[in-house]
Amino acid sequence: MNIRKALESDFDQVWLIFSEVIKTGDTYVFNPNTPKKDLKKHWFADYMETYVIEENGQILGTYIIKPNQIDLGNHIANCSYMVNPDTQGRGVGKKLCEHSLEIAKQHNFEGIQFNIVVSTNKGAVELWKKYGFEIIGTTPKGFRHSKLGLVDTYIMYKDLKEE
Repeated sequence: MNIRKALESDFDQVWLIFSEVIKTGDTYVFNPNTPKKDLKKHWFADYMETYVIEENGQILGTYIIKPNQIDLGNHIANCSYMVNPDTQGRGVGKKLCEHSLEIAKQHNFEGIQFNIVVSTNKGAVELWKKYGFEIIGTTPKGFRHSKLGLVDTYIMYKDLKEE
């Protein structure tokens, strides 16, 4: 598996992953009916870097990294990750997380904050904890889960200066 910056030619494959992940309405805030044209602002905007992980020309997953806030808050990164549902369980998410930690350090970010991790997304919560992220806050009923109704969300943080 190889991780690289996304190219314009990756747009359609990234869209397939994005649309599959959001259609379930259980892990991301994006409307499950988000149109393809909106992928540019959500995953390929000028203020973020987009990466893909590929194998044999097939994109297995993707992530974005960007400043969590503007100006005086831009020393903390924010990332979002998506793995093709067909390739889950192969360590794709782990590889994307490891890569994003390296990229964040290269960009001199002092930490990474996830603003909204759905509490019922146990796999993601456990993966982030494994890589040193801590739950630093909870938003009660912060997410409208498609099947469970209102569920809590977490703010998770990893200090990159402690390593």
